[in-house]
Amino acid sequence: MSSTEGTSRTADKSPRQQVDRLLVGLRWRRLEEPLGFIKVLQWLFAIFAFGSCGSYSGETGAMVRCNNEAKDVSSIIVSFGYPFRLNRIQYEMPLCDDDSTSKTMHLMGDFSAPAEFFVTLGIFSFFYTMAALVLYLRFHKLYTENKRFPLVDFCVTVSFTFFWLVAAAAWGKGLTDVKGATRPSSLTAAMSVCHGEDAVCSGGATPSMGLANISVLFGFINFFLWAGNCWFVFKETPWHGQGQDQSQGPSQGPSQESAAEQGAVEKQ
Repeated sequence: MSSTEGTSRTADKSPRQQVDRLLVGLRWRRLEEPLGFIKVLQWLFAIFAFGSCGSYSGETGAMVRCNNEAKDVSSIIVSFGYPFRLNRIQYEMPLCDDDSTSKTMHLMGDFSAPAEFFVTLGIFSFFYTMAALVLYLRFHKLYTENKRFPLVDFCVTVSFTFFWLVAAAAWGKGLTDVKGATRPSSLTAAMSVCHGEDAVCSGGATPSMGLANISVLFGFINFFLWAGNCWFVFKETPWHGQGQDQSQGPSQGPSQESAAEQGAVEKQ
């Protein structure tokens, strides 16, 4: 019984010991350095970016009142959200004719491309910064000794900087188009019943776009974070060391020559 209890205790402790070893091996002081601190900010703002865009949902609507007394006032409420394929969202347009009651309509526009690209880039940034933080905190010696890791990190950082600029700008333009397509006045303009004299249409409440606007702001913040981090990652690459060596090499030559000239003058 004692042997079985001992083996069970060691089996229970082994995962804990592995976790403790992993936590002890992390060098948390690296987060105080610009390279580690900015990566934490990149990780957080990547979550904010794809979370605010991917979780957005809103409503738009209109009121249709037929001049015919037999029909009541009809309210139209249309819900939309990520990935903003508005042309697939249906709503029922009331008709003021006695023969039919409603007609199926769709919102206009498909803005899924910039929205999905924005969210996908945020997810990839989240996973890459998390992996880079683990490498930088746990295996920093490997990061500094193997020159390939800083080079790969620098190339990826430059790529993410460019992609964040494109994604934020594209999603900002796409969001402007979404606002125009979901405006209540656009909804009433698309309904044929509102163009005749048989009905009176009025727009409903304007959809709240606060969360979507914040997602665009987070996109540009990510761009500035990745652009600023390019310099700190570049300092870890061999290219930065070669530049310093080349700048210091010519400067040492004239100083040695001048010292030799001064020695010759003193001997004379």
